[in-house]
Amino acid sequence: MKLRYLAPVVLLALTTVAAHAQAGVGLYLNPIAIRVSNSVADTGSFAFLGQNSTSQVFYGYNLGGYYDFFHSGSLSAGFDMRFSDLHANNAMLRNFLVGARFSDKPFTRPFRPYVEVAVGTGTTKAPNSTIHRTKLDYAIEAGVDYTIASHVDFRAIEIGYGSLTTASTSTIAASGPSIPASKLVSFSTGLVFRF
Repeated sequence: MKLRYLAPVVLLALTTVAAHAQAGVGLYLNPIAIRVSNSVADTGSFAFLGQNSTSQVFYGYNLGGYYDFFHSGSLSAGFDMRFSDLHANNAMLRNFLVGARFSDKPFTRPFRPYVEVAVGTGTTKAPNSTIHRTKLDYAIEAGVDYTIASHVDFRAIEIGYGSLTTASTSTIAASGPSIPASKLVSFSTGLVFRF
């Protein structure tokens, strides 16, 4: 099954689970920006960040859902699944991550901070190539949701840090310098619908 079909199926399953459980389920579709940076500039024709560039900001969307199945006082724990699709400089970055999620309500409503640790796959395509490279991806995300209605939260901010080995001249054309894994710093905001 292709990755683009897996995310909607998982989200549908999450909503089905929510109908049968006393757990927290949230679905979101938010804009996202990721700054991809590397310590070594790729000088070849398949440079993911652009020739001689060491950083680039990618823009796109973040589609995902979480399922909090454990509750103890104000603390909740569960898992999160997300798919991101981003583009910049005619290059493409997509990732699919699954991980543990922990949230708390340390204040009286409406603030709910959370943290997530996730792993998955990241697929990249350099600007002058049709070849896609898929590698292991990981991320640590932290954010704050603000309740604005009984089933709607405003994701005030989410900040993440991760790492991914991207497409490069050395991986596509087997020439040029070896490019280490890129660092990914992400920023997102938007709405979360809870069930």
